[in-house]
Amino acid sequence: MKKIYSHLSKTIILAGLTSLLFSCKKFLEEPPSKTSSLVVKTTAQLNALLDNQRTFYTEENQSQTYSTDDCGFTVELYNGGRNTFSTLSTIQFATWDNQYIPDESRDRLWNGEFAKIFAANLALSNLEDVTGTAEEKAIIKADAHFIRAYSYWILANTYCLPYTEANKNELGLPIKISTSFEEPIQRQSLEKVYQLIESDLAEALKTPVSLTRSGKPRHWRASIAGVNGFAARYYLNRNNYAKATEHADAALADYSLLVDYNTEMRYGRDGFVTINPGTPQAQAVTIKYPYTHDNQDQTDMIKWKEFLYYRVLDNANWWYIPSQQLLNLYDKSNDLRYQYHIVENYSYDRRMTNPSYDYPGYIFFFKQWIPSGPTVAEVLLIKAEAQARLNNPSAAMTTVNLLRVKRIRAGGPVNLVAVDKGDAIKKILEERRREMPFVQRWFDIRRYNNNDDPNDDVELSKTFYPYTGSGVLFNQAPKSYILPKNSRRFAVPLPNPEIISSNGAIKQNTY
Repeated sequence: MKKIYSHLSKTIILAGLTSLLFSCKKFLEEPPSKTSSLVVKTTAQLNALLDNQRTFYTEENQSQTYSTDDCGFTVELYNGGRNTFSTLSTIQFATWDNQYIPDESRDRLWNGEFAKIFAANLALSNLEDVTGTAEEKAIIKADAHFIRAYSYWILANTYCLPYTEANKNELGLPIKISTSFEEPIQRQSLEKVYQLIESDLAEALKTPVSLTRSGKPRHWRASIAGVNGFAARYYLNRNNYAKATEHADAALADYSLLVDYNTEMRYGRDGFVTINPGTPQAQAVTIKYPYTHDNQDQTDMIKWKEFLYYRVLDNANWWYIPSQQLLNLYDKSNDLRYQYHIVENYSYDRRMTNPSYDYPGYIFFFKQWIPSGPTVAEVLLIKAEAQARLNNPSAAMTTVNLLRVKRIRAGGPVNLVAVDKGDAIKKILEERRREMPFVQRWFDIRRYNNNDDPNDDVELSKTFYPYTGSGVLFNQAPKSYILPKNSRRFAVPLPNPEIISSNGAIKQNTY
């Protein structure tokens, strides 16, 4: 294995090498030499690298979890259980801090995505020198380009400003396309980063692999459905609605299975807790979870049949806190997403029991994960929104209702109806929030505020206490925090350790 990224981050190197070497132990049995070299000889070794979904499946993005109006972190909630919110990153990301976040020790997104990029580059760097068939090499090549495109998109839409004509020369990311440490580590322009993403996406779209192979879905590797699903997301984000529709159709032509919440969702094991113990108000409370909460491994996640590409948002604090605004979007009597994913009394699970403070949580896989990779549901919503923005509201409603029939209680009000283009867009965007809370909202707000439609703009605001780098000043009066639509804080501060380890070659965002 070649030396890699010597200045970009020691943490990236360790995370990448440790994960890749140990996960591929079966095939990569030759130990590294004193020059940190490892000879990769076969396509089987590279396939083992890319088949190890544990290297790729999670992304811990605190902006997605806490920084949008889907998150209901409030003064009242904090006062209800201050010990529950001892992790300051929750507060910092919920109020769009740029002073203390750079020193945040738990920003795992940067390191995690560059480790995935390293894995992709490792596959590409060795591809021409290994033995194997041309077909095997073509599949691996498409996979690796897809991984790199996907990770660069996540990083760019987190740490960089939205990509617009005005912003194209703003700071982007270090561009790493090999395992060599000779590549420059300085942040390239945002335009160059997006050129790389598009180039990688074009290569990934050459994959000949259907998502379903031998009758079973293979969600964790690149496929026609998965790559086209991501391409549909990418072009929707770029406000290219014709291409978003084209790729959505290509994805659905390859794979289009939906989970019917009327027949395929169910409750799992209940939780039990006593609130207000030792007082006259003591009470035993049952917490009802969906069955997808029951397993802490990947069993149910991998089997979730709507995945086009297997990725999940990871929240180490184990609480996706739905805002009242988000909760109000659901038809609580008929929307089965509310029934199964909005878990009442969840605050009790998070130790807010004495005195008791009751607030729900959003639960999908266990307490920690929500699907973030492209799904059939997302692709239908992409297609519906693109149709609406291209002034075809009738077709848009037909498309979105294909999803709703699988989510609304049988006999309930399934079909949405729109009177015009604007009404169709509004209803589809609300459906996006109901279907994909947290995972897409941060990215959506960035694009809404930079498209040509002023009706979907979002200004975020929060009322909370002042705080320092060491604690919350809860004895002081709460203050207002605002994130205007054109704020430079839509680019999250980079982790300071990356800047320090680069000897200043990597520059911090300016605010």
